[in-house]
Amino acid sequence: MGLTACGTTYELPTLGEPQTQKAASLFAEARQEGPRRQLSNSAAEARFARVARKVSPVGKAVCEQASAGKVGVNCNVQVAIDRDMAERNAYFTYVDQQPVIRLSMPLLRDTANDDEAAFVMSHEYGHLIGRHIEKKQQQALAGALLLGVIAAAATAQSTPYGSTYDSSLVSDSMELGAAAGKMAYSQSYELESDTLGTRIAYAAGYDPTAGAKFFARPESAKASAGKLSFWGTHPPDAKRVATVLATVDQINAKVGLKKVSN
Repeated sequence: MGLTACGTTYELPTLGEPQTQKAASLFAEARQEGPRRQLSNSAAEARFARVARKVSPVGKAVCEQASAGKVGVNCNVQVAIDRDMAERNAYFTYVDQQPVIRLSMPLLRDTANDDEAAFVMSHEYGHLIGRHIEKKQQQALAGALLLGVIAAAATAQSTPYGSTYDSSLVSDSMELGAAAGKMAYSQSYELESDTLGTRIAYAAGYDPTAGAKFFARPESAKASAGKLSFWGTHPPDAKRVATVLATVDQINAKVGLKKVSN
């Protein structure tokens, strides 16, 4: 029940034939492009500054609207460049309970235009608004407890002094359950962040469709250092591009976000 209660907050757009076909075409075009010209550090910093000035106020406004009436939601995100990360990556997290969004310098240097940088930044705001970190923590706890209880019951033995169980197996099962719980809705959360990110980027004056082409890249899942790259944690596929296209169609049709009914 704990896992079931941690799905997406908002309904994902329905993907029809027009979006699917157009997405496949855009996806193919993006993967056929040659090597990108890398920006200089100064040009990448300038791009980041331009984009952050426009995206941050919109992201904060959408967050505040989505969290109206809720207690303990901080929409004042610190958006900055992660100058220590050697991989092309971006992430949302909390530092001392302060929400932060970071884009690495290699990622910024690799963007082809402001639309791509804006979409990545807006996507990370989607994780805040969707409360994905909090939900994954709940799912990890639920998964750990579930498999822990199952393992304890399966290995329980009666003795004159009460019941015993294999504590090592229970511990391993709880770790496995926690990992499974975190992964339960991982792909759905990425699509929800794409949906929210599309609306934020659009409202900030950017083209989400052009921005989403950043995802459709034939990149390795692991960087040279062995760590997962942006494409390793955010699998690129045509479905994600189709989700962006479907969301843009909703925006043009003046269809607002709809919360999932429980």
